[in-house]
Amino acid sequence: MITVLGATGGQGGAVTQALLASGQGVRAVVRNPAEPRARRLAEQGVDVVPGNLSDTASLTAAFDGSAAAFAVTTPFESGTDAEVRQGQAIIEAAGRAGLAHLVLASVASADRSTGIPHFESKARIERVLAEAGLPATVVAPTYFFENTMGGLDEIAQGTLSLAVPADTPLQQIARRDLGAVVAAVIADPERWIGRRVEVAGDAPTPRQMAQAISAAARGPVEYRHVPLDLVRQASADMGAMFTFLAETGYSVDIPALRADFPGIAWTSFADWAADQRWPQPRPLG
Repeated sequence: MITVLGATGGQGGAVTQALLASGQGVRAVVRNPAEPRARRLAEQGVDVVPGNLSDTASLTAAFDGSAAAFAVTTPFESGTDAEVRQGQAIIEAAGRAGLAHLVLASVASADRSTGIPHFESKARIERVLAEAGLPATVVAPTYFFENTMGGLDEIAQGTLSLAVPADTPLQQIARRDLGAVVAAVIADPERWIGRRVEVAGDAPTPRQMAQAISAAARGPVEYRHVPLDLVRQASADMGAMFTFLAETGYSVDIPALRADFPGIAWTSFADWAADQRWPQPRPLG
C-alpha cells in the first residue's frame, strides 16, 4: 500500500494513476471522501481516507501500514508559512509512523536561493526533511505543461501569453511523466532514498508552444509576451518566478534524467498539446 497525499489534485492524481497502472495498492488522503473526484478514486479500487495536510495525527494514521508515501504541499491556499507547516506535519507524521520511504514533492531550483516565495517555502521544507533524517527522496518538477490550460480563454481568441521572451527555452514536464518518475522512485527505494531528483521532459520556447497549440487546435495561435512589470504588479510571487524563468531558468540535465529513467516514454510539449482538447481559436480583428 502506497499513501498519496493530494490524490485529487494535479500532482497527486498523476502519481495515483501511475501507481495504479504499475499494480500498486493506493491509499488516497483527501479532505472530503464524498467529493466527486474522491468517489471516482474509490471506484478505481483506491482506499480513500479523510485527512488534513496540517494535521499530524490524521497523517500518521494514513501512513500507518504503508510501504511508502508521496506528499505534496501548497502555498496557494493559505500562503507560504502555511505550506511550511504542512511540510512539518507531514515529516513529523512520517517519523511517528516509521514510514520506510517518503517521496516529497518540491520544485526544481528550490535549492538555488532564488528568492521566489513559493520556491523558498519548499526549500525550508527540504531543510526540515534533511534535519529529520528520514528515509526520503525529493522529487522536484519544473513548470507543468498543464499550466497552459489556465489560458484557454485567451487561446480561444488566438493568443498564448507568458512573461517569458518568445525564444527563451522553458523547461517543463507533463504531470503524467512526473507520476511515472515518482512510481519508479517508489519501486526502487534503495537507489533513490537520500537523493533529490529534478524533473523536466522538454524545453520548448513560448513561440514553439504557441505553434504546437496552433497545430493541435487547428487555428492560428500567436505568442504575446507579457511585460514582467505587469506580472509583478499583480503578484510579487509570480513576478519573482517569471523574472527567474525569463532571466535564469531551470537547469535540469534532461539527457541525464532520461538515462536515469529509461522506462519512461517522455512526453514532448507538442505531443502533449496534440492530446488536449483546445477551443477553436478565433483571432480578433
